[in-house]
Amino acid sequence: MGGMTATPPVARRVLLAAPRGYCAGVDRAVIAVEKALEQYGAPIYVRKEIVHNKYVVRTLEKKGAIFVEETEEVPEGSIVIFSAHGVAPVVHDEAAQRKLATIDATCPLVTKVHKEAVRFADDDYDILLIGHEGHEEVIGTSGEAPDHITLVDGPDDVKNVEVRDESKVVWLSQTTLSVDETMETVDALKERFPQLISPPSDDICYATQNRQVAVKRIAAESELVIVVGSKNSSNSVRLVEVALGAGAKAGHLVDYADEIDEAWLEGVTTVGVTSGASVPDVLVEGVLEWLKERGYGDVEVVQPMEESLTFSLPKELRRDLRAEASAAAASPSSSSEK
Repeated sequence: MGGMTATPPVARRVLLAAPRGYCAGVDRAVIAVEKALEQYGAPIYVRKEIVHNKYVVRTLEKKGAIFVEETEEVPEGSIVIFSAHGVAPVVHDEAAQRKLATIDATCPLVTKVHKEAVRFADDDYDILLIGHEGHEEVIGTSGEAPDHITLVDGPDDVKNVEVRDESKVVWLSQTTLSVDETMETVDALKERFPQLISPPSDDICYATQNRQVAVKRIAAESELVIVVGSKNSSNSVRLVEVALGAGAKAGHLVDYADEIDEAWLEGVTTVGVTSGASVPDVLVEGVLEWLKERGYGDVEVVQPMEESLTFSLPKELRRDLRAEASAAAASPSSSSEK
């Protein structure tokens, strides 16, 4: 590399963000599919992608998971797992009608937002749900109280919001948004509706927030930030945006190391690396290996905080679902109530 010039070689380095990768809810959901396959054998059906990551979905498919878009695609009497993003109540009803045994792998933090939606709807509030239209989590939460929930897709959408009673308005949010983006929307809503109530707890998921804090820390010192994650992963897409907002000159989202373009490295001494909450660390290791081969072997971990939260597995995995499913399918009059 330019051995003719007398300038000393620039020290190339990687700043690796921590926390990164799997959060407790993703870990629980992925293990739920693996355990169900072990316990009951293939096939196990999964409604929607269990988590938004290509590699995870492919790996589970190889083990015998079958991913479907809708409940009606699952054969009667089978086992179906609901994804970490949560589902609307109507989906539980559909599953009961098809006599499916269900394992609900909804992240407990998403479940908490669902419960808040139900509680505020019962008190006849207008609920302003901050999130992205069409995202599975938004569809699931909205389905808890469709008559009371209005989606607010970012600060620009605030002007379109209509409520019945300005003294009875509350906001909730999709858990995987960026904190900054959500608060910008909340501020705009408060200007229009001064009596707007905030949810009882901070509903942005701890993992989304922690990964954003960590990426901000590395972005300020990096010319390039590589975020490992899939394009349909809301929190991964946000990480690129947050990195750029925090001073990184360039930021890119890749599923695998071979998607990195060598041209991105031109003039770059410091590369920041992190990964979304649905990304297994083996993919990050692949990226670090790729960078090492190109002279970026010096890796420094930047860890602003520790994470210790874990969730217990879905309760349904502690019962024999196969027996329940075949019994339900066998008896035509069986009640679908649990």
